[in-house]
Amino acid sequence: MERLDEQVAIVTGASRGIGRAVAKELAEHGAAVVVNYYQSQEAADSMVEELTGKGCRAIAVRANVGDPDDVKALVETTINEFERIDILVNNAGVNRDRSLRRMTAEEWQEVINTDLNSAFYCTSAVISHMIERNYGRIINMSSIIGQMGNVGQSNYAAAKAGLIAFTKSAAQELARYNITVNAMCPGFIETDMVVALADEVKEALISRIPLGRFGQPEEVATFIRYLVTEGDWITGQQFNPNGGMYM
Repeated sequence: MERLDEQVAIVTGASRGIGRAVAKELAEHGAAVVVNYYQSQEAADSMVEELTGKGCRAIAVRANVGDPDDVKALVETTINEFERIDILVNNAGVNRDRSLRRMTAEEWQEVINTDLNSAFYCTSAVISHMIERNYGRIINMSSIIGQMGNVGQSNYAAAKAGLIAFTKSAAQELARYNITVNAMCPGFIETDMVVALADEVKEALISRIPLGRFGQPEEVATFIRYLVTEGDWITGQQFNPNGGMYM
């Protein structure tokens, strides 16, 4: 298993859930990690405290990754602190579930901006630094919903499907610079959002998963760690840790 010593990773939306697990996984394998958050400062600071207590290098940086100016400041802070950027995990996302008949323009736009536009803002902000070093690893956090759709999630599905297409195009453009771009499409992972569902809803979801359980954030994180440490010849792909729910 290769390590990430001397490499620097930005993980957006890293204060909780999958993002938190990814930040921890990369840090524990040697990377300096920028824990990006927007609202959950206490959780982000706790994550940094946990990592630095283990001897890892980590800082928390507040930024709304749906705002290009905030993203620019996030990248500048990273360069000032660590002098390079090797890994970008575009994980930040929100959901505003509602049927098409009732969805507002604001609910549509917020999800598209946070879940899709942010990946463009962050990627475009870091690639000059990666190109300069002729190296980079970019992971975009899509979703099973972007592949199969879901009732009440047309905004979320559109954003996550857009990430898959963005991944394929970016991978083709950036391969010449030894920058790989891949998408993760997790199924239902046991995060706060899933835990908060009613028991009957969780039971219905599990009944649709051949492996019979929700995934764990750490299972997605270890997959991402593999891609950035040993996936040198993998780019433009979508990976599906979903328990067999969508094949």
